[in-house]
Amino acid sequence: MIRLFVLLAALFAAPLSAQTVRPWTEAVVSVADFAPFEALLRDIADWELRHQGDLDRSELSYWGLHMDASAEERLYCAPGTQTGCIRFVQFDAVEQEPIRPAARPWDTGGIFSLMVRSDNVDGLYEAALNQGWWAESPPIRFQFGSSDLKNVVITGPHGIHIAAYERISPEFTDFPVGLISQAFNSMRMVRNRPVARDFYRSLGFSILFDSDAEPLEPAWSNLSIPRNFTPIVRRSAAALQPQPGETGRVEVMQIVGFEGRDHSARAVPPNLGILSVRYPVDDLAAYRAELEAAGIPIIFAASDIALADRGPTDMIAVRSPDGALTEFYEVN
Repeated sequence: MIRLFVLLAALFAAPLSAQTVRPWTEAVVSVADFAPFEALLRDIADWELRHQGDLDRSELSYWGLHMDASAEERLYCAPGTQTGCIRFVQFDAVEQEPIRPAARPWDTGGIFSLMVRSDNVDGLYEAALNQGWWAESPPIRFQFGSSDLKNVVITGPHGIHIAAYERISPEFTDFPVGLISQAFNSMRMVRNRPVARDFYRSLGFSILFDSDAEPLEPAWSNLSIPRNFTPIVRRSAAALQPQPGETGRVEVMQIVGFEGRDHSARAVPPNLGILSVRYPVDDLAAYRAELEAAGIPIIFAASDIALADRGPTDMIAVRSPDGALTEFYEVN
């Protein structure tokens, strides 16, 4: 399905924050079992295990989990990268449910997918199916502005999605790709695109694109929308970024014309699914003061969280109108 968006970078270039927010370094994903994700990322795509061990009590307390709770984590990154990593967390002695149980793409709440690039979407699709993953559709080819793209949205346990994009032309050269590159974006399905877009603008992000245009001719959809409905069911989307570049983005999408369930209330630790993305900030105290002055509630906050692979750091979290958590931590 061809996605036509209006580029508004010039109009929305100025961030609303004076503080430096850098591209997100990792997504936090709550899983019941590491194995399906390691089979895909480590065994198929050669991602590197950068850290594994028990979560420190300080991080569990930051999330408000009781004293009996514990968790193990494994941090995976694409080779040679420092951004777009995934920190998988397996909790113990806690009650859990999926964040987006039995959800369809038009259901709102939480974080729908992590977006990566691939140099072989067809090969990734076949490998994922062989590993027991599923997909919203077979690979779809479409035009996005001047880019000729192919995409597939693969689905793992508990509805955890990885959306892979192969840029057929022009050649993508900004970072190494491989079968599964570092994650460069995260998708949130929302009830109201302008409201969700403006929330991320209030975090200091600038708009990369913002549009509700769709082609008039029926086309196959990468989000399971029936082919004959694609001209009338609009994907209304906006992508934002803290800094110009090809990483660290966030995207919001409202599927207009289908009424789905809302899963926002479940999008909290330790529930199963994509919990958050984490952005480093140069001066977290000053950034927090800006957010609070703008009326944005701080959902979680703690000092000296002992992140085993980073050392003690301060961290805060905010919650979008559709329940998605975004975390910010002090750069050491």
